[in-house]
Amino acid sequence: MSDSAVAHTFKARQLWRDNGWRSDAAFVVDDHGWIGESGGGSEQLLDGWVLPGMPNLHSHAFQRAMAGLAERRGPGDDSFWTWRETMYGFAARINPDTLQAIAAQLYVEMLKAGYTQVCEFHYLHHQPDGTPYAQAEAMSLALIEAAREAGIALTLLPVLYMSGGFDGRPLSPRQRRFGHDVESYLRVLASLRKLERDDLRVGVALHSLRAIPEQSWRGVVEHEALKTGPIHIHIAEQIGEVQDCLATRGARPVEWLYDHANVDKRWCLVHATHLTEAETAQIARSGAVAGLCPTTEANLGDGLFPLARYLDAKGVLGIGSDSHISISPVEELRWLEYGQRLLTRHRNVAARHAGDSVGETLWRAALRGGAQAADLAIGDLSEGKRADFFVLNNDSPLLAARDNRSAMDSFLFAGNTPLVRHVMTGGQWVVRDFHHRDEERIAARYRTAMAHLAAG
Repeated sequence: MSDSAVAHTFKARQLWRDNGWRSDAAFVVDDHGWIGESGGGSEQLLDGWVLPGMPNLHSHAFQRAMAGLAERRGPGDDSFWTWRETMYGFAARINPDTLQAIAAQLYVEMLKAGYTQVCEFHYLHHQPDGTPYAQAEAMSLALIEAAREAGIALTLLPVLYMSGGFDGRPLSPRQRRFGHDVESYLRVLASLRKLERDDLRVGVALHSLRAIPEQSWRGVVEHEALKTGPIHIHIAEQIGEVQDCLATRGARPVEWLYDHANVDKRWCLVHATHLTEAETAQIARSGAVAGLCPTTEANLGDGLFPLARYLDAKGVLGIGSDSHISISPVEELRWLEYGQRLLTRHRNVAARHAGDSVGETLWRAALRGGAQAADLAIGDLSEGKRADFFVLNNDSPLLAARDNRSAMDSFLFAGNTPLVRHVMTGGQWVVRDFHHRDEERIAARYRTAMAHLAAG
């Protein structure tokens, strides 16, 4: 199989489509890297289970480099808020070069795990003292270049971050590099949107209700130039956040947001952990995506999303690796289900009807929600979509004697051996036989960057 983007007809022993597996199914990848009508050249066999690549709908790339550095207990009760102080200290040492090195390494790891797209919730904008770089979007450009190097599709979500709490207090010294006023934020967005292409989308990220005055975020989401495109926001992640919102605004975060914004399919509500039954139903009715990051939510002690009620309400969801203490769609979906089992003391919670597969239910849902949150033509190997897919290792004992009723559940729930063997994005092979095309160079640069950060 060629590594370049030329038209090919592929035949898969087993191909995942939205309604399940199809045996001996053919599909065409045209010379622009899209699923097309007719191909060229000889038919090529994909001897394994072929799945659309998974979108990763929530990432803070720089946090990949601090994974494992916040696992010693401090004085008092450790929580999200104490972890955040560690994160602030680490973030202060990141510059555009180190960010590109970290992000490229992260994106290689994502591809090797089966993620073929990432939504980058990017708030590390300025120099550590809050002074803008000479090129205001320098940190954003580092992420774009890292994605290009790795070969992953990117939805870049520059973050509007203006205040230090619901009371409107100024950003702390350690938060100043995150800050924008509305005018400078809109300028950066306009500049970045000029760079959009098939594998790059630029959207809006509102850090959280506590970080942006209402008038300011309205000035962004209602701006004439931003009437289309994705809008992502952190919401209801922590009990403390819910309590502060109640104290200052007289309503819970999700409740307040829906009372003050036209939340629809453009929106991705990241975490949305602490919900009432009414809020759960409201998110589902609106068509917004619930952006769930189970491994990070567990690592930070956030809590558990009301999965069963949300699925019963036909809600849309996707998954993200957020702080990157794990970079695996398998583990995100596994722990999305396992958290519910621990909470309810029942099994197969995501399978809402007799005979349903937990693995197929979750993979299908995460593909749909991730593609919607990314606002890219991905998540499905049908005509008009990007050719982003991966092939599982058909030789693995974990898949021995599996048929189309058991393959997805075995992929997600049978052991921890990496099963993603080949990965194609945009019609090009970026991972072959478990090996990324540029992983040695990217890893060497990452090690150098980490040594620099450790010395600083």
